[in-house]
Amino acid sequence: MTVKAILESKGHDVFTLGPNEKLSEAIRMLAEHRVGALVITNGDRKIVGILSERDIVRVVAKEGAAALDIAVRSAMTPKVKICNENHTVNEVMEIMTRGRFRHLPVEKGGQLDGIVSIGDVVKRRIEDVEREAEEIRAYIATA
Repeated sequence: MTVKAILESKGHDVFTLGPNEKLSEAIRMLAEHRVGALVITNGDRKIVGILSERDIVRVVAKEGAAALDIAVRSAMTPKVKICNENHTVNEVMEIMTRGRFRHLPVEKGGQLDGIVSIGDVVKRRIEDVEREAEEIRAYIATA
């Protein structure tokens, strides 16, 4: 299973925000769309950062309520790990586990093409394991 297959199933939609927007707008979007991260892009969908709930908590803990007026660029993670549609589920799981994050943007041709979450990856991995188990049961039944 590859990232391409995940995106074909779930779609390529990603919630994005510009780096100069206020943190309050990012929080509103996260709550409205019920997602855990926003990909920060410039005008041509080039990835410039990612902003997760964890990033926001860190800034609010440090700045208090004043954090709501801070630009997203000051709170985002600028060094974004990315993948492409050819990465396997196992490779994506390894990247996420090693980096200790739950969202991985997908890039194609230097632009944002989608996003995979740990939930997407775990769901696909469980489907693979269940399919393999069923194939083994079918093989044993016909042997």
